[in-house]
Amino acid sequence: MFIRSLRTCLPPSRRVSHLQCIVQKASFSSRSPLRSYADTVNNLKIGAHTRVIYQGFTGKVATQNAKDSIEWGTQVVGGVKPGTTSEHLGLPVLSTVRAAMEQLKPDATAIYVAAHQAAEAIEEAIEAEIPLICAVAEHIPLHDILRIHSMLETQSKSRLVGANAPGIISPIGRCRIGFQPLPTFAPGHIAIVAKSGTLSYETVASITRAGLGQSLCISMGGDVVAGTSHVDALRVFENDPDTEGIIIVGEVGGRAEEEAAEWIKDYKKRSKNPKPIAAVVGGVQAPPGRMMGHAGAWAAPGELTAAEKRKALESAGVTMVDHPEKFGNVMKTLLNQAGRDVSKIQQSASQNQRRGYHTARRLPTRPALASKTSFPLTAPSQQRHLHIEGEKAATLLTKYDPSFPISSITPPSDGHYISVTVDRSARRPAIYASPTIEPSQLHQRVRRFPYPYREGPSQQDVQAVMEQLQMSTAPPAAKTQAAKLIKTLTTFYKEKECISISASLSVSSEGELQAHDIDISFDDAAFKSTKRQPDIHALRDTAKEVAVEVEAEKEGIVFVKLAADDASHNIGTLVNGAGLAMNTVDALALRGGKCTNFLDT
Repeated sequence: MFIRSLRTCLPPSRRVSHLQCIVQKASFSSRSPLRSYADTVNNLKIGAHTRVIYQGFTGKVATQNAKDSIEWGTQVVGGVKPGTTSEHLGLPVLSTVRAAMEQLKPDATAIYVAAHQAAEAIEEAIEAEIPLICAVAEHIPLHDILRIHSMLETQSKSRLVGANAPGIISPIGRCRIGFQPLPTFAPGHIAIVAKSGTLSYETVASITRAGLGQSLCISMGGDVVAGTSHVDALRVFENDPDTEGIIIVGEVGGRAEEEAAEWIKDYKKRSKNPKPIAAVVGGVQAPPGRMMGHAGAWAAPGELTAAEKRKALESAGVTMVDHPEKFGNVMKTLLNQAGRDVSKIQQSASQNQRRGYHTARRLPTRPALASKTSFPLTAPSQQRHLHIEGEKAATLLTKYDPSFPISSITPPSDGHYISVTVDRSARRPAIYASPTIEPSQLHQRVRRFPYPYREGPSQQDVQAVMEQLQMSTAPPAAKTQAAKLIKTLTTFYKEKECISISASLSVSSEGELQAHDIDISFDDAAFKSTKRQPDIHALRDTAKEVAVEVEAEKEGIVFVKLAADDASHNIGTLVNGAGLAMNTVDALALRGGKCTNFLDT
C-alpha cells in the first residue's frame, strides 16, 4: 500500500510539489520486499506488445510526437491531462495517471511536460506503478531527481529511463517512447545503449546503412543521475534473442562505462558465445573541471577520464571506434569474427522492414517548448551550475553555520580531502573522502560513502568517513568538529541544492579543525526551471566569466573555449548535441586538428 508524501515536512519556500517532501520510508509496491529496483530491468523489453500513454497528452509537442509514433506502429492507447476526461486523437484522455493505469492498462508512459512539472509527473507514474517511465525533459533539478530515486529504490514495479533522454525505441517491434528521429532507424539485430542522443543517432545511421538494423536502443540520458545505466541495458541485451551485437555510446562523467567494462569481463567469462561489443566514448579532449553541455558531463574525484574509460572498455575486450560513422563496418567484421552469419542478419533485417516498417513523414526534433509559459521543456540557458569558491563560498558556509571552522591560510600538504556530491551508481548523494589532498594520489585514495537522500548520513556513515580521513588519532576537539562539519556539509548540500561542495581539512597546532579552499557548485536548474534558491543564484557574477561563453548562453548555446591564446588552435566547431560536439573535437584531435571551441547548439 502506498503511503502518501507529507507536504508539510518542508518550509513553505520549498513546497513546490509533493515530490519535494520527505516520503515515508515504505515500499511503493505490494510485491515482496525482497525484490528491488534492479528487478525492473525487464520492463525495458518493449515491442509491438507495449501499450503506451502520454502524460501531457494534449500538448502541442506530445500531440505531434504521438501522431508520428502511431503512424510508425507504436501502440498508443491514450493519455493524461490533469482535471480532464475527454478524447484526443481518437484516444481516451483521463484526469490522473492512476485512472489511466486502471482503465488503459499501459506498459509505459512518455512524460511530455515542462521541467518544472516533470518531477511531480514522474512521481505520479511511480505511485500508479507504471512499469516503464520515460522522462525526456532536460533541466529537471538534480535534487528533484535524487528525491525520485529515493522513491524508486523502495519499490520493484517501475523502471525509469532518463531524465534528459531521447527515450527508448524498438525498431524491430516498431515501438517508440521518446523523440528519436524515426527515418534513421531500421528493424534489425544490433542493440545500442547511449548517454548522448545525437551520438546515438549517428550510430544508428551507420548501423542502418550497413543493413544490420537495430533491435533495441536505450538512452541513459545526459543528466548526473540516470534511471537506467549501461549495465542495466547490457543485462537486457544479453538475453534478448533479437540482439546479435551490442554498441555502447559513452562520454566523460560518472562510472557507467567503467562498470560496463567490469560487467563485460564477467560476461565474456561466463558466456560460451558472447555477442560482439563495440563502443565510442566522447570527451577525451574535454578540459578538466568543465561541464561539457550535458549536466552529467563532468568527472568527480576518483572517476575515470574519457581516455581512461576507453582503455577500460578496450581491456574488457570491447572494440573501440573514434567516430560513430565507423560502427556499421566494424560491427559486420565483429559479427563475422564471432561466427555469426552477417548476410543472414542483413536478410532478416530486410525482411523485418518489408513486413511493415515505414518512416514518419517528418523528422522529429527534440521538443523545445511545452507551452507558452515561462517554463520551457528545454530551458533557455544550459549553464546548469553556479560555481562559487574562495571567500564568497566561505561566507556562505559561515552564514549557514557560524561555527563552521573556516581557515584562510593555505592548507598544509598533509591535509585531508572531503566533498559531498552524487554517487551516480548508487543514485544517491555521497561523501567523498581521502586522507590526502595530494593530486597525484587523490584519484586512488578517495572513497565514496553514499547515503539515503531523505535521511542523510547515519552515525555509522560519519564514523566510516572519519576513518577514511584517518582522523581517528586527531585530538578530541578536532574529531568532534569533523563529525559536525560532515553533518553541516550534507545538510547544506541538500537545503541549498548543490551539485557538489568540497574542502580541504587540517588540524591546527592547537588541536582545532580547519577547513580550507571551499568550493561549491549549485544546480542552475533549481532556479531556472522552478525559481528555487533565488538568493543563491543572485550571487552569480558573469563579469568574472568568459564573455563569449556568457553571450552564447543567452541564446541557449553551450560554448566552451578550448584554447584562448594558442594560434595553432584554428578549427571552430558548431554542432547540434553535446555528445556529438565532444566527439567532433576528439575526432579532429586524433587527426592533428586543434579546435578553438566546443559548441553545442
